[in-house]
Amino acid sequence: MYNYEAMFRVDGKTALVVGAGSGIGEASAQCLAAFGAKVICADINQAAAEQTANTISENGGQAQAITIDMRSESAISALFKQLDPIDILISTPSINVRKPMLDITEEEFSRVIDLNLKGTFLLMKNAGKGMAERGSGSIIVFSSIRSQVVEPGQGVYAATKAGAVQMVRALAAELAPKGVRVNAIGPGVVETPLTAQIKNSPDWYNAYANRNAMGRWAQPHEITGAVVYLASDASSYVTGTIMFVDGGWTAIDGRFAPPL
Repeated sequence: MYNYEAMFRVDGKTALVVGAGSGIGEASAQCLAAFGAKVICADINQAAAEQTANTISENGGQAQAITIDMRSESAISALFKQLDPIDILISTPSINVRKPMLDITEEEFSRVIDLNLKGTFLLMKNAGKGMAERGSGSIIVFSSIRSQVVEPGQGVYAATKAGAVQMVRALAAELAPKGVRVNAIGPGVVETPLTAQIKNSPDWYNAYANRNAMGRWAQPHEITGAVVYLASDASSYVTGTIMFVDGGWTAIDGRFAPPL
């Protein structure tokens, strides 16, 4: 009989969580450690990465902290040569410049593209090579509801999130014969450092809460069920997809509740 009880476990796996210093990345690192993975907590902020790794260790898990700049191909390539073989990659970091398209400068455009799209590509490329050679692995990229629906001020950010999904689909097709799965997660509105600006504006915050079916924002830990699912054998037949964890936002976007 298949061991259903163990299907979500990731014991003996090494997970590289990029963006582990805060928000969804921090919660993902803690969740994977709780399910048995050895976690490499990577962040451009070394102190934040160390804090996450220390929390995991204090709770009986295995973790180490490293500094990473996912925008540098040479740095990423060198890093992967130093690390233990990676079984699970989680890529969470992104930035946004909330401005009308006509006001975005070339420098701002490049800054968003370099991290959200180029950086994601470099992580997928380097992790994917090792996984393909070993014949197994799971790559999980964080996209967004903005890959599907957009609003003023989100044009470049949305383009990167849609682009990330297309890279996921292409790499999933290319690496499936090698035993490697590649998927994306599309969160809705989550209380993280990236969204602090919105939380500090009650009207904006409440408007977003009312845009999804559940009528509220998510906390980072509420996204981690999808992470451990896609990282583990529970999703052994899942690749090339995006899983939305958005409180029903994409289901009802633009809704009007008629007086029934």
